[in-house]
Amino acid sequence: MGAPMAERLLDHGFDLVVFDPAPQAVASLVARGARAAGSAAEAAAGCDVVFACLPNPEVSRAVALGTAGIATAKGVGIYVEMSTIGSDTVADIAQGLAVHGIATLDAPVSGGPRGARAGSLTVMAAGPQAVFDLCRPRLEAIAGRVFHVGITPGQAQVAKLANNMISAAGMVASFEAVTMGVKAGLDADVLIDLINVSTGRCGATLDKFPQSILTRSFDYGGKLGTMYKDVMLCLAEYRARGVPHHASSSVAQVWFQGIAHGRGDDDYTSLIQVIEDWPGVEVRGKAAPVAKDGQDV
Repeated sequence: MGAPMAERLLDHGFDLVVFDPAPQAVASLVARGARAAGSAAEAAAGCDVVFACLPNPEVSRAVALGTAGIATAKGVGIYVEMSTIGSDTVADIAQGLAVHGIATLDAPVSGGPRGARAGSLTVMAAGPQAVFDLCRPRLEAIAGRVFHVGITPGQAQVAKLANNMISAAGMVASFEAVTMGVKAGLDADVLIDLINVSTGRCGATLDKFPQSILTRSFDYGGKLGTMYKDVMLCLAEYRARGVPHHASSSVAQVWFQGIAHGRGDDDYTSLIQVIEDWPGVEVRGKAAPVAKDGQDV
């Protein structure tokens, strides 16, 4: 996610300093005009706006507040946290950076790697109006849609996790229902086509089935383990606010099955293969390669 967003900032004429623990990860950005740094603090020093797009809460805390993190850099204006890490972590980061005179904009994104490459991401941002206004031109370079959802860092995390829980639930419901239909002898292509002009349509049936499941490519662009992380973060948000979450808890159990089957690093559309194993069927479209010995090719 980070690399294509950085490319779009470069394409829009912003000066960019980049850091990643793996030097090869920034090589293409340096070739396009970015400058490489040796640490997060070095990359951030003297920058008006610092962007972070990181995999989990622990890494975000370390990058923002660690011994070589943003808090130790001089001359930083605003830290934009684009990771999905939960409201508590963002609140802690904002509080820790405020001690050093650094403002925080909570700004997770939706749209995945495909949206990042296309510039069609949705950004949901939370932070003081003046901070958001200063960052908005940069956010609009990255995304197709930008929403200011609140003035308190952490509120955007809640918005992102609500969206992702709905997405995760839609995948589980559609994966189970379509597998049931195929087990009953229905044609998978026809079933998806009719659902997509009926009341059951959702993001999974409109996009993920045609692009990655019916084709058996399982390459939509998001890791199963990342979605599981977001589902568990959303459960924490429910509990923190005393909101019932019976359906969401059941959804989490299905995503955990994907983790238990060792699919954490696989594309999240591969969760349907875990479900298919139970009745012994495959949701295979006409465009899928011919199966050999029961294996996808």
